[in-house]
Amino acid sequence: MTRADILEAWQDHLAQGRRRSPHTVRAYVATAARLLDTLGETDWPALARLDAAALRGQLARRRAEGLINASAARELSALKGFIAFARVQAGMTDPAPPRMRGPRVKKGLPRPVTPDEAVNLAATVEEDAVVEWIGARDRAVLLLLYGAGLRIAEALSLTGAALPLGEVLVVTGKGAKQRAVPLLPLVRAGVEDYLAKCPWPVARDVPLFRGARGGPLSQGMVQKAMARARVSLGLPATATPHALRHSFATHLLGAGADLRSLQELLGHASLGSTQIYTKVDAAIMLDVYRSAHPRG
Repeated sequence: MTRADILEAWQDHLAQGRRRSPHTVRAYVATAARLLDTLGETDWPALARLDAAALRGQLARRRAEGLINASAARELSALKGFIAFARVQAGMTDPAPPRMRGPRVKKGLPRPVTPDEAVNLAATVEEDAVVEWIGARDRAVLLLLYGAGLRIAEALSLTGAALPLGEVLVVTGKGAKQRAVPLLPLVRAGVEDYLAKCPWPVARDVPLFRGARGGPLSQGMVQKAMARARVSLGLPATATPHALRHSFATHLLGAGADLRSLQELLGHASLGSTQIYTKVDAAIMLDVYRSAHPRG
């Protein structure tokens, strides 16, 4: 068995068996490739015999290259998954990976934009576009992120099968799990305006959002458009497409939404992922208090 065979099997397992996102698949395959390069192993039984000491050594080498805690924790998760997969391939009765703790990662708080800033960002990307339909497209994408709480990958994975738009949009999120999100009139109107101007026909099996040459729209193009818009509006570098999703969650929580409902709308697998927004909301209120209170 060759190195390429091992990596191909691992990639297929992640993409087909685990239904991981393309970004995760690339990262996990790259991690496995680095391990193979270090060890020179091209055999499932040999990989299956790797223990915690071997993983610690690989992680130490990566840390010496400047890997921060958050990245090291992801690297360890990928390594453990790869070893577990190797043990299954080798026919071991206990495929569990070696036990070891990863570096502690402090969760940072998302930095939301205000409702006015979100709307202004969507309007600015439309105004700044050289081509009218591309401006309408970028505005529609940002409205979906802020108005419906979609991840950028979820918005760009929408196809013509989502049409005609109604009051509810069915979204396929991580792990191929589907959820229904309400579609505000403003968001629906923005998407319909883009569709009316888009020069490319929309069929059920093709992406809703198209690039300038008709192919699928890439995340990078949306990120670049928003980066230009935030500079024009004088917003910080933290005003990214993902910040719009954070803002959607924070503003709903501030308006009285309960955590369980918010979890469903965001497509979080665990309530723990949603609970971070309680800290965000408290942090925002504290900032307001400090800036407005005479004794702040």
